[in-house]
Amino acid sequence: MSTQRWPTTAHVLERAGCRLHYWLTGPDERPLIVLTHGLTLDHRMFDPQVPALAGDYRVLTWDLRGQGRSQPIGTAFTIGALLDDLLAILDQVGRQRAIIVGYSLGGIVAQELAFRFPRRVLALVAFGCSCITLPIPWHMVLAMRLAPLPLRLMRFVPYWPMLRLSAAQMAERPEVRVQVADMLSRVSQDTFLKLVTALARCMHGEPGYGIELPLLIAYGECDRYGDPKRAAKGCARRDRQARVAVIPNAGHNANQDNPEAFNALLLDFLHTHPV
Repeated sequence: MSTQRWPTTAHVLERAGCRLHYWLTGPDERPLIVLTHGLTLDHRMFDPQVPALAGDYRVLTWDLRGQGRSQPIGTAFTIGALLDDLLAILDQVGRQRAIIVGYSLGGIVAQELAFRFPRRVLALVAFGCSCITLPIPWHMVLAMRLAPLPLRLMRFVPYWPMLRLSAAQMAERPEVRVQVADMLSRVSQDTFLKLVTALARCMHGEPGYGIELPLLIAYGECDRYGDPKRAAKGCARRDRQARVAVIPNAGHNANQDNPEAFNALLLDFLHTHPV
């Protein structure tokens, strides 16, 4: 891996009422790897990964609409809208195919891209997230049907204490919690509810479907969000090329809690599946 420091360039794409911000670094002739952040966070969560990747890959990070610098949220916020945003960015940078790495919400967007447009994905890495195409358990079906009620009630919950509690649950290391809290603070309550509403509707069980791509599913051993273990086990049974890994001493934000272990795992996976 090259130790050269590559310059980072900032870019903006205006679409559907939102100024989408994204950043590129690394050698232009190398395969493109896209890093997609989680709900209410932004591209900075991948700061520990970009230098480790930029020697061998062209690296793209971006702020999903309504989060980070990609404000305002625009005309619509759905998983489909996020997918369209990502495709538009890939088209603007002139890449038909890319390695897609997604965390939590970003992992769901990555899976949706692989489901709808598999030819645009070279390899898929999803961590800290559910598998949206596995059969949906009855309790999750019920939760999806009942989601509108608790989401309406959330408008009456004090917003900033809820964000601080969420930041504390997402990471194990105090310094990561501080950074997470800063990222969360940039999202308004109205935007937050739109994000959560879209996330609550993301599951769609697909009988007979399997991810026919090099696939890495990972989660932190202390992850308390959702059910990433179920997603990992389900993909391991269903998807022939799936590799499952647990990041030690890490919570939901496993790439930040234990960047050394995460980076080593990611690079090993990528080198095992050269593109």
